[in-house]
Amino acid sequence: MRQRRNLEILSDSEIEKMRNAGREAAGLLAELGRRVEPGVTTGELDDYAVEWAEERGVEHAPHEYGDPPFPRSICTSVNEVVCHGIPKDDQTLEAGDLVSIDVTPIIDGFHGDTCATFFVGEPSDEARRLVEVTAEALRRGMKQVRAGKRIGDIGAAIQNYVEAEDMSVVRDFIGHGIGRKFHAAPQVPHFGKFNTGMRMRPGMCFTIEPMVNAGNYPTHVLSDEWTAVTQDNSLSAQFEHTIVVTRDGVDVMTLTDGQDPFSESPAGVISLDDS
Repeated sequence: MRQRRNLEILSDSEIEKMRNAGREAAGLLAELGRRVEPGVTTGELDDYAVEWAEERGVEHAPHEYGDPPFPRSICTSVNEVVCHGIPKDDQTLEAGDLVSIDVTPIIDGFHGDTCATFFVGEPSDEARRLVEVTAEALRRGMKQVRAGKRIGDIGAAIQNYVEAEDMSVVRDFIGHGIGRKFHAAPQVPHFGKFNTGMRMRPGMCFTIEPMVNAGNYPTHVLSDEWTAVTQDNSLSAQFEHTIVVTRDGVDVMTLTDGQDPFSESPAGVISLDDS
């Protein structure tokens, strides 16, 4: 892994390890999505993720990460929770809820980071539209990735699209470089202006993970010092892929076999009808 201006530039062999980590992460996320239904607790989703990791002898990056240490292994953000929702044994999913599930297993020393928002039962029209817009925002952001373009192009494409749909892009939480480290350079805002920011280079690896609110973008963090919620109590959704910049575009790491990140249904890893 070469260092260039404080950036980690992945070698071909390291990209293959990231692809493997991403594939495993995508498979875990898909399985968790299939388990989302009314009556399931977010704690039970976390329990499954723990069992999944134990069977493979791997770790989840969020577990005991940060200060204060994150207490569980995945993030489960329900309805107005924007991100970093802590799974709870007494938090039962109800019909009509949205739940964003964010996973980051560490496979062979590399982090596979991905997130999708799932419907619990039949969604409201507002919730369905929010999820569709958020998934499309991620796709539009990824389409800006190409060597020589700038990081700001990603955020500008996402912000322009989302605001045209009368929704808002969260400002307080952004994408980030990733590889052997969970969080590294570059920072990747989901808002901004075209032709601004760092130029993208082949081998740069980072996440694009727009969080979109049905209402306004301000958030606040609860007393647990992790759970971020919308200030106006509006619904929020999130989708995330880990990507690598190539000479002629983007290579998406967090895919299940055969998945096309630019044509999949809005639920990302499973169809809307399956969720």
